[in-house]
Amino acid sequence: MIWCTLIIGILLPWSLAHPGFFTSIGQMTDLIHTEKDLVTSLKDYIKAEEDKLEQIKRWAEKLDQLTSTATKDPEGFVGHPVNAFKLMKRLNTEWSELENLILKDMSDGFISNLTIQRQYFPNDEDQVGAAKALLRLQDTYNLDTDTISKGNLPGVKHKSFLTAEDCFELGKVAYTEADYYHTELWMDQALRQLNEGEISTIDKVSVLDYLSYAVYQQGDLDKALLLTKKLLELDPEHQRANGNLKYFEYIMAKEKDVNKSASDEQSDQQTSLKKKGIAVDYLPERQKYEMLCRGEGIKMTPRRQKKLFCRYHDGNRNPKFILAPAKQEDEWDKPRIIRFHDIISDAEIEIVKDLAKPRLSRATVHDPETGKLTTAQYRVSKSAWLSGYENPVVSRINMRIQDLTGLDVSTAEELQKDEPDAFKELGTGNRIATWLFYMSDVSAGGATVFPEVGASVWPKKGTAVFWYNLFASGEGDYSTRHAACPVLVGNKWVSNKWLHERGQEFRRPCTLSELE
Repeated sequence: MIWCTLIIGILLPWSLAHPGFFTSIGQMTDLIHTEKDLVTSLKDYIKAEEDKLEQIKRWAEKLDQLTSTATKDPEGFVGHPVNAFKLMKRLNTEWSELENLILKDMSDGFISNLTIQRQYFPNDEDQVGAAKALLRLQDTYNLDTDTISKGNLPGVKHKSFLTAEDCFELGKVAYTEADYYHTELWMDQALRQLNEGEISTIDKVSVLDYLSYAVYQQGDLDKALLLTKKLLELDPEHQRANGNLKYFEYIMAKEKDVNKSASDEQSDQQTSLKKKGIAVDYLPERQKYEMLCRGEGIKMTPRRQKKLFCRYHDGNRNPKFILAPAKQEDEWDKPRIIRFHDIISDAEIEIVKDLAKPRLSRATVHDPETGKLTTAQYRVSKSAWLSGYENPVVSRINMRIQDLTGLDVSTAEELQKDEPDAFKELGTGNRIATWLFYMSDVSAGGATVFPEVGASVWPKKGTAVFWYNLFASGEGDYSTRHAACPVLVGNKWVSNKWLHERGQEFRRPCTLSELE
């Protein structure tokens, strides 16, 4: 059985209105085609309106010329019987036809198509989720707002820019979450672009209103006062700004006369953390994780690196690999992480993806409070379970893993379990080892990182990495705790194979030492 997970990049939300929506590359590309269809429909509507206006214009020009002639000699003009007849006909019939033409609604086709397609549109919560995803990428990969706004991301094929209005919306999302650090960053970016002359639907007053308050919330009273004064220069009657100005001046005067208490000092420490973009409850492990995602803080010394090798592996003289051994590379020494190169073909990858796409669903995590599996904002991968009996390719891949690892795959997970005690129900023990196929290249981001040991493993299509989660004694190896980094640019397909303890008694015998 293969566990197939689809992990998507920058446009995908970390917070979704409906579980599983807009997290697969297929669904996102469907939206692209939907928008293209709507643009085509809109252009058809514009052409219909233009044709209608052209008819009205020709009619107006014809009548303008006719009435100009008629008004010069009205009696002589209607004295002609044909002119008299045509005048009666125009006023009785043709003007009514023109009225009907003008009243004809050419938008029916477009509105009908828009109504049908609207059911597939993302909603407000999806948009907010996408904004939060962008903020997470900004933090994880240490990107400044100008770099993101100008679209200067590594590996991009289709460069895209953020307008001042886009930056303003990102700042508002952060503001709603009381994330004043990101509010300041994005409102400042919006203001900078407006100052550079960008034409926008938003104005500097609105931006300064958010920016001054966000700065105040982070404890920088001097800057908040300065920004408020700039706002009042643009709009002297701004009610909230006038109130804030008086309040800021009062607080500053009070601070000059009163010494700060111990509690104030503690508050200042928290404010200092905020101003640096670090939450008060910021965990060191998260910092390690983000550094490793960026390729920083990797703890591989040159001396240890010299002991890492590449080799051909025949699966302990397995007949399938004697003549065509697998290419094996040491990625890490402790814990030992091995990469197999060219271990799954492009054709096999496409078959696995085609099998998985129709059944992809939002991946879940264990909620320690409820004891149940649930979706989480920080994990938006989609997953599907594929069993060996469904397709000979899946069965062949399963056997390849068994031949190369020497472990029995018959006790691997056959069904996805939605209960926290899934392992007990399987009766196959804990996960002894992990085999991870990389089924796509990733333009930027998407590494698998091991914060305990400072290791980063980067995706490479057609390769697989393997490591043991348990020592031979059966005790857990906490150094193998790992996490997937968000994809910055592109999309990421991986397949997991989790092998279990049962059935490995003679393939990987227990040792007497607990940590061996």
